[in-house]
Amino acid sequence: MPDNRKIVATIEARMTSSRLPGKVLMETAGKPLLELMIERLSRVPSLDGIVIATTVNQTDNPIANLAARLGIGCYRGSEDDVLQRVLDTARAFDADVIVETTGDCPLIDPDLVEICVQGYLDSGVDYASNVLQRTYPVGMDTQVFATDILADVASRTDDVNDHEHVSLYIYRHPEIYSLKNFPGPEELTHPEMGLTLDTQEDFDLIAKIFETLYPQNPKFGLADVLALVKRRPELLTINQNIRRKHV
Repeated sequence: MPDNRKIVATIEARMTSSRLPGKVLMETAGKPLLELMIERLSRVPSLDGIVIATTVNQTDNPIANLAARLGIGCYRGSEDDVLQRVLDTARAFDADVIVETTGDCPLIDPDLVEICVQGYLDSGVDYASNVLQRTYPVGMDTQVFATDILADVASRTDDVNDHEHVSLYIYRHPEIYSLKNFPGPEELTHPEMGLTLDTQEDFDLIAKIFETLYPQNPKFGLADVLALVKRRPELLTINQNIRRKHV
């Protein structure tokens, strides 16, 4: 029996990052990072749409303009209540299933996103991700859950932390919601590696990866990134001293 649920990837993105303002529109390989991320997500077979979930702030007008130029959806909501922003985004675009991503992950691998989506659909759990037990590098983060589940979360908690971190309440309450993690194979297991966009050093590394791999193969995946840093281990020294924020 075919699954007719509408599956939409939401990308949380804003210009007012505290550590690196404007980071999602910084350019490498001739394009803004957010555009490169959208390009990568567009290769996920199970997705019925991609929507940027940004804020009503005027500072985020360039993000809305990018979405319009690329012909993808954009919803503007609260800066601080990210949970409500993502929920409203999903409802505005009639999404039954949310594939939650953030603009911090421009190197996200579409194959790994597809594993999470298919795993979610096949298992029937409330929440599927590849971050409950981290195996992939930071920056491959994918979380999948129904819009109805997020609506249930919104009705249960007013905690500021829960509303800032969209999925937090779900995976901290396994007694309410069924959870499933999809770890990576051994050859892709590098949880210590930071391929996420938090700081200038992160941008410098991500830019070098795109500038090296993208011109020859725009569809490069995590395996190609790992092969590159194996050949050029000095690349990983660029951001090795960055302390990551944890919830």
